[in-house]
Amino acid sequence: MEQMTLFNLQATNESTQNWFQSTMDFFDLKESPGWPDSFGSKFNGWIHSQKKCKIRTISLFSGGGGLDIAFHDIGFDIVESVEIEKKFADTLLLNSTIGKRLSGTKVVCKDIREYTPTEEKIDFIIGGPPCQTFSAAGARASGVNGIDDKRGTLFEEYVRILKHSNPKGFLFENVYRIVGAQEGKPWKMIQEAFKSAGYKLFWRILDTADYGVPQHRERLIIVGVRDDAPFLFPSPTHGPDSKGNKPYYNAGMAVKDIDSSKCVIGINGRHGHLLGAIPPGLNYSFYTDRMGHPTPIFGWRSKFSDYLYKADPNTPVRTIKAQGGQYTGPFSWENRPFMLDEFKRLQTFPDNYELSGNRLTAIHQIGNSVPPQMARIMAIAIMDQVFKVNLPFVVQYLKQTYELGFRARKSSLTKIYTDKATLSISNTHAEKKGIYQIEAGVCRLHLTNKFQLIKQAKENSIEFEFDYSINYDKWRISCSNGQANDTFYSIVIKPSSSLKKIIFSKEIQLTSKDQKHCSILALWKFLELKLSELIHKDDLIQLFGYYQYKQAFNCELIQINEELFPKHFWRVASFVTRGVCVGQTLNVKEISNYYGVDTSELIDALKNLKNIGFEVRSNNTNQQIKGDNYLIPYSFPTLNERSLQRLTTL
Repeated sequence: MEQMTLFNLQATNESTQNWFQSTMDFFDLKESPGWPDSFGSKFNGWIHSQKKCKIRTISLFSGGGGLDIAFHDIGFDIVESVEIEKKFADTLLLNSTIGKRLSGTKVVCKDIREYTPTEEKIDFIIGGPPCQTFSAAGARASGVNGIDDKRGTLFEEYVRILKHSNPKGFLFENVYRIVGAQEGKPWKMIQEAFKSAGYKLFWRILDTADYGVPQHRERLIIVGVRDDAPFLFPSPTHGPDSKGNKPYYNAGMAVKDIDSSKCVIGINGRHGHLLGAIPPGLNYSFYTDRMGHPTPIFGWRSKFSDYLYKADPNTPVRTIKAQGGQYTGPFSWENRPFMLDEFKRLQTFPDNYELSGNRLTAIHQIGNSVPPQMARIMAIAIMDQVFKVNLPFVVQYLKQTYELGFRARKSSLTKIYTDKATLSISNTHAEKKGIYQIEAGVCRLHLTNKFQLIKQAKENSIEFEFDYSINYDKWRISCSNGQANDTFYSIVIKPSSSLKKIIFSKEIQLTSKDQKHCSILALWKFLELKLSELIHKDDLIQLFGYYQYKQAFNCELIQINEELFPKHFWRVASFVTRGVCVGQTLNVKEISNYYGVDTSELIDALKNLKNIGFEVRSNNTNQQIKGDNYLIPYSFPTLNERSLQRLTTL
């Protein structure tokens, strides 16, 4: 202990010394590939050599075991881990046998609502309830479900168990969006519930990269304690907010010694070939007008940020998602999917930690977990302040008023990404500006009841004849039933004056010589078909952009023969096409007043628009939308054969 006391004095006197570097020096560790594993093992060995009192701990919502690994390494005795998903519980079982990372932990696979601790004395509880109801995906759907979803109230079970076991403290982890979701109502409820159990709360939103994880991942951390002593969060160990500005542990270093020589380069699918040209650190947005791409394929912010996201070896990666599609990153800078061993390193899971199930199940567990290295730092701070264990180093803490800078630094990333994209495009000259096939013709296609435009007729499909002319000035598309009829209506689309680069300079004109309502869908779908064939844009959203951002086009529906259409339908369709009350959640009466129609007529028209492929969100399609509110995201039809909303009613 004499050596430890001397070490404490040295660490205290060196005000510029990064406290974590002092810790690494004490354990004789250098940052190298996989060093978080060694740090956890070294600390665990030290704490057991000191024969400190055991901190009996329960893990709730354990998932793949991120928090369990961390707290076990730091010396907390995880007596029970509770997890409802069998595949995840299987992982915990694999690693709880003698000699494994979670040796001695009892795994309980059951619904938390049916669980009551069997252990009489519990000192601490860790865990984070499922967070999907407060996720970014939910936010893109007009808010989040939050506490309106039964998963959003699982914190009440956490509180129930706290009241039953009465531990000295707890750690609660969740997505940071929970703080502002639903106008702060869930966040207020959560705080009041924990306080009612007798705990004083301390919370911060932290970025895991600040604590030695090669991944940026913002999480809400709440620490609750029973006594009146204040709790301070540990100072960052890495990044600009750390003492001495210690560099981030980057992705390249994390996976440096993993053999990838047998990996297949590239990914499959329609967009797989695009990955190669994307500079490391960027995503699908490389192929957008905003990034300066000469032949943009995607609309700005029309996809999630992990779509075709390629990691940069010189920085931490962006957040690893639990679930995703074929194009969900991060992908390696070597233009391939990361191997499972690499994902474990990027999440700081130990190399020897076994994950049950196939690759997708394993990634699901990794993406749902708290990165162990960040959780180890929290566990050290709790052991030091809550349980008063003498540590062989001095931990530096953040003042309660200190604001971390990771949010502010995010605002500068767009320019960094744009500069990368500009340099890449100028160096490769791989694309030629404004080149696509000028064409004209006549064809017959069939519109199905699943919003598809196909060549072969199907049951209940409707045949349309399309006459089109496409050039760099103007696109003209008309549809008819094959007979020589007058024009019933036109839709005129013009780029706004602020738009610099566009596939046409004047306008797109969609004209119908067929009076059926679904002719509107037929015209838009044919335009979408041509955008896909000529410009490689998957859908209309890639041209017009995500609805929550400023639109670069002006659209107008011009009626010719009003007597052929129900007036309220025509009026509503005209306002929607112009973008009036589009892209915002409004009360039905507000929309009725804007459009100048009765509420009943509005609802009838919205139902008809939905029947022809327009997306109309309500409480029936999105729980978070209030019962008398509606959201029309786009001024054009976006539903397709894969849309779940196609099967729901207003």
